[in-house]
Amino acid sequence: MSQTASSRDEDHPSSALLRALLLLDRGLGLIERTIVAGSILVMALLMSAHVVGSITLGQGITGTYEMTEMLIVIITFVGVGYAARHARHISMSAIYEQLGDQRRKALLMLICLGTALLMFYFSYKSIEYVITLHDRGRTSASLQMPLWIVYLALPIGFALAGIQYVLTLVRNLTSPGIWRSLTEKEDYNDAPMPDSDAKSDDAARD
Repeated sequence: MSQTASSRDEDHPSSALLRALLLLDRGLGLIERTIVAGSILVMALLMSAHVVGSITLGQGITGTYEMTEMLIVIITFVGVGYAARHARHISMSAIYEQLGDQRRKALLMLICLGTALLMFYFSYKSIEYVITLHDRGRTSASLQMPLWIVYLALPIGFALAGIQYVLTLVRNLTSPGIWRSLTEKEDYNDAPMPDSDAKSDDAARD
């Protein structure tokens, strides 16, 4: 009984940490989905209204294309964190796939650490860029909207992506197996060799 109780006490901190990380991940996911989905919806409605206005009234909505470009910037950079959350980012896996489980996990953790630092650095430089836009008072041509508001998507998106890589690193440190993100475990299977395929075909014929 004492051994069972002690083992539960040892597992409790990691499980509590995992629950906290999952709660944080859900909150960040809600923010990302709201921003991305809302931007796509506004862009679709705006473009549709512009086309309808051009056809029926002979004049579209002023600044439609400018607003669309701004929304694309927001979707692109906020979507970076969304892609990192679901492990849908581009990866170079030629060397990675040749390693065993432990080495593959170690390499993945190193990649997560390096990428997180890079994302936070990009976020820092983006903040400097946004401050420069604010100080210069730059605005868009048609709508006269301050550009620094639009480009806030850069530091926010990079920061969200960096947080996701940190969460992935912590998940791999505290949980068995290999995790490509906080919630998605790697399902890695070796590609079948030609010899094994031939043997399986022979066995099926016998």
